Amino acid sequence: MPVKAPAKSKQGGGGTSSLKVGKGRPPRVSMGGAKVALKDDIRDDVTEIGEGGHGEEWMQTKSLIKPDDQLDLSEGELKEEFTRILTANNPHAPQNIVRYNFKDRSFKQTSHVDQLAIHFSLDGNMIHKDSDEARRQKAKYGAAETVSDQAISEAEEEKKDEEGEEKAEVEEGADKRDEESTPAPPKGGDNKKLTNQFNYSERASQTYNNPYRERATQTEPPPRANFSATGNQWEIYDAYKEDQEKQAEEKAKEKKQTSSKKEEGTVKKKLTAMETQTDDVSRISHAAKIVERMVNQNTFDDVSQDFKYWEDVSDEYRDSEGTLLPLWKFSYDKAKRLAVTSLCWNPKYRDLFIVTHGSYDFMKQSRGMLLCYTMKNPSYPEYVYPTTSGVMCVDVHPEHPYLVAVGFYDGSVGVYNVTNKDNKPIYQSTAKTGKHTDPVWQVAWQKDDLDNNLNFFSVSSDGRVVAWTLVKNELTYTDVIQLKLDEAPQEGPEGTQLTPLGCGTCFDFHKQTDYLFLVGTEEGKIHKCSKAYSSQFLDTFDAHHMAVYKVHWNYYHPKIFISCSADWTVKIWDHTYKNGAMFTFDLGSSVGDVAWAPYSSTIFAAVTADGKVHVFDLSINKYEPICEQAVVQKKKTKLTHITFNPNHPIVLVGDDRGYVTSLKLSPNLRKVPKVMKKLDMQMAMHQQDKKGQELQRGPEQEIAKMDKLLALVREPSNKDN
Repeated sequence: MPVKAPAKSKQGGGGTSSLKVGKGRPPRVSMGGAKVALKDDIRDDVTEIGEGGHGEEWMQTKSLIKPDDQLDLSEGELKEEFTRILTANNPHAPQNIVRYNFKDRSFKQTSHVDQLAIHFSLDGNMIHKDSDEARRQKAKYGAAETVSDQAISEAEEEKKDEEGEEKAEVEEGADKRDEESTPAPPKGGDNKKLTNQFNYSERASQTYNNPYRERATQTEPPPRANFSATGNQWEIYDAYKEDQEKQAEEKAKEKKQTSSKKEEGTVKKKLTAMETQTDDVSRISHAAKIVERMVNQNTFDDVSQDFKYWEDVSDEYRDSEGTLLPLWKFSYDKAKRLAVTSLCWNPKYRDLFIVTHGSYDFMKQSRGMLLCYTMKNPSYPEYVYPTTSGVMCVDVHPEHPYLVAVGFYDGSVGVYNVTNKDNKPIYQSTAKTGKHTDPVWQVAWQKDDLDNNLNFFSVSSDGRVVAWTLVKNELTYTDVIQLKLDEAPQEGPEGTQLTPLGCGTCFDFHKQTDYLFLVGTEEGKIHKCSKAYSSQFLDTFDAHHMAVYKVHWNYYHPKIFISCSADWTVKIWDHTYKNGAMFTFDLGSSVGDVAWAPYSSTIFAAVTADGKVHVFDLSINKYEPICEQAVVQKKKTKLTHITFNPNHPIVLVGDDRGYVTSLKLSPNLRKVPKVMKKLDMQMAMHQQDKKGQELQRGPEQEIAKMDKLLALVREPSNKDN
C-alpha cells in the first residue's frame, strides 16, 4: 500500500517538506535509521524525519504489508515502457459479410467493412431567419421587433470586433459591474439602444454531419441459353461480304443525300481535270512503254546478248553434262514476301508469262497477287492484279490468250480478262455457285463444249474435280468426280454414312485423248480418271508415300507421264503398265515441281527444296542428272515451280521468296543424240523438202526414242504392252 507522509515535519531549521510516493511500486522506508528515503520516477526527494525517536509515534509503529501476488521486479523491468496502439476499428463490426460477384458467378467476402460507430446524434431545430417558416413564427409569437433589435446589436458587436475596440469596452463594463448592478441609462436625445453587457453570451455551432447511407441491390443472374452452330470458312466469308455490301449501300445513300449542287459542280470539275490528265498520259502510253523497254534493253544489254547469242563452249569438253546460265531475275516489291505458286507461259506471245503469288503456310495466309511479265521489260510487270486471297494456280487459254483462269486459297476460282482495265475478275465463283471448301491447287482450260461455251477444270483438297462453264455472265459448275478413298464409310450425325474423300493436289489432261486425265492426291496415290465416269476410277497407282505435287503427261509419247512428290522422288510411269514405275529418281530433298521439255521426249527438269535444279536426259544417262545446279543465293530458299519456254532454250524457276529466275540451257542440255541425227538423215532421203529449209523432228522419232528406253526397263512378259 502507498504510505501517506505527515502534513508537516521539521527539517534543519524547521522548514516544511512533503513526501511523494511514486505510483506503481511501494516506497522504501528505513525504520532503524534517522532518515527515510522515498524515490520517484521523475525526481528524488530525501527528508530527514529526526534523530533519537523525536519523530511522531505513528510513524515509528507503521509497517508495510506486501501482497502475496506482488511481483518482484528489477530496476530495468520497472523502467520498461509498454506501448499500446489505439486503432479506429470497430470491434463489433462484422468481418464475414459476403456479396454475390456476377463476374465470377459466386459469393465472395467483402474486403471493406464500415468501422464507423455513432455514439451520439442530435438533430437540431434551427431555421433560417429569412425563411418562410421563420416569418410565420415571428408573426405568430410577435417577436419580430426583439429579433430585429438583437440582430442590430449583434451586427454592431461584430463591427467592434473588427476594429479592435471591443477590449476597451469590456474593461469599462467590468469596472461598472463592480460599482453598479444595473447599466447606466442612456443620455437624453439619443434613441440608439445599447447592448446588454450582463446578458452577453458566446455562441458556437457545429455543422451537422450527414449520416452515411448504403444502398445495395442484389439481383438474380440473367437467364442463359446454350447455342451451337457450325461455321465454315465460306459461310464466314459470305457473311462479311454481305456486311460490306450493306455498308457500301448505306454510304452511297448518305453521300447522295448530303451531296449538294456545289459539290456536284466541284466533282465535275475534278473529273474533267482527271480525264484530261489521263487522256494526256494515254496518248503517250505506247511511246512511253517503248522507251521504257529501250532503257531496259540498254541496262541489261549483256544479259540480252547472252540470251540471244551466247553458248557455253565448255560443253564440247564435257561428255554428258551441261550448265544453266542465269539471265534475268524478275521481282515485284509488293510480292517479295509471297511465294511463287504457279508459272505459265502465254501460248501466243512467247516472251510473256504469268506468275501467281500466295502462301503455302496455312497459318500465314493474307493476300495474293497475279503478275504478268515480259522478257522485254524485266524491271516491272506489265499487268498487276492484287487479290484478297492467295492465288495458288493459273492457266492461260490456248486460243484466247487474254483469258486467264486462276484458283484461290479460299476455294474460289476466277477468270481475268487482261484487256480490261478493271483489276477484278470477270467471273468468280462463290459459295452459292459451288466453290470449293478448300484451296484450289490447279486449274486447266479444256476444249469448248457442244454449245461452244468456254470451260475449264479445277481440283481442290476437298476431294472434288469440278468443271466450270462460262455461260453469258455466269459461272456454272459440274462435279466431274469425287476422290473417294477405299476406307469404310464413317458414321455421321443421325445415323448417316459419310464416305471419306481424298485430297486432290494436282491433275493433268492427256494431250491426245480428250476424256483421259490423271489426279494426284495428298495420300500419295495417282488416279486415272475419265470425264465420262464420275463414280469410279479407271485405275489407281500407289505412286508415292507422301503428297503428290505434280503429274505431267509426256508431250510426245501417249503412254508416259511423270510425277513428283514430297518423298524426294521423281517417277516415270506407263499408264498401261501396272507393275510399278518405269524409272525412279531420288533427289535427296522434297521435289516441288517437275516438267517435261517441249523439244524432247526424254528430257525433264525438277526443282527441290534445297534450291537446286535437276535436269535429266534419259537418252544420255538413265540414273543421274546431266545437270544439278543451285540457282538461289540463300540456303533456306526453297524452289517451288519450274516451266520450259515453248520456243526458246529457257526455263523459269520460282522460289518461296517471290523471285522468278530465268535460266538458259547449255547446248548439252538440248542437243540431239547421234542416233536421232541418223534417223533424221534417213527420213530426209524419203521426203521432198524445199532447199534451205531445216527438217524438224516429228513425234515419231521421239516416240521411238522413248520406246527404246522402255524396252530396256520392262519385264519380258510385258514387252508387248
